[in-house]
Amino acid sequence: MKHFNMNETNVKSSGSEIHGAVHELGRDEAGRLYSVHMRELMKPLEVDTSAVEALAALRIAGKTLRMMQERWAEKHDLSEGRLGVMFRLLRVGDCPLGDLADELDSTPRNITGLVDHLERDGLVERVPDPQDRRSVRARLTAAGKQRIEAIWREGLEHQFEVVGGMSKDDLAQLRHLCLQLVENARKELGK
Repeated sequence: MKHFNMNETNVKSSGSEIHGAVHELGRDEAGRLYSVHMRELMKPLEVDTSAVEALAALRIAGKTLRMMQERWAEKHDLSEGRLGVMFRLLRVGDCPLGDLADELDSTPRNITGLVDHLERDGLVERVPDPQDRRSVRARLTAAGKQRIEAIWREGLEHQFEVVGGMSKDDLAQLRHLCLQLVENARKELGK
């Protein structure tokens, strides 16, 4: 069985430090990766832990991908939230702040703060909503559009690096399995 470490030490990420977050990985007889620590924790139970291991792997992957996104945003002098607002505005154009909050699964107060910072940096501007005089829309400035387009292209390249070694079929299966978990979780939440 082959083992290796994903070891992050004293890493700054959005103002918080992560000390010694170690995820030692091994490969089973079929060559599939697993968390050595999780398997060792579950071994004394003498039950099928495949669901626990799979969901733990998903949590580790999610945490790691989120950390990568935060670092990438910081590299561009943005927060993950500001980057999300800019990506959304690039894709949908002018957008009411309330709609941004809904689409980004955030609170209106948080979106207001993000737009305030982006506006201060000259990347976003507030414009009146032509359909509703009580509403304000956010819009990318020319500088904001130019900046987010460059970041988007670079980000797309990085995503291909992250999924290196996976075939299109692997990626379709990964997508399917993740969304199947979402469907199952929604059913569970609806109970």
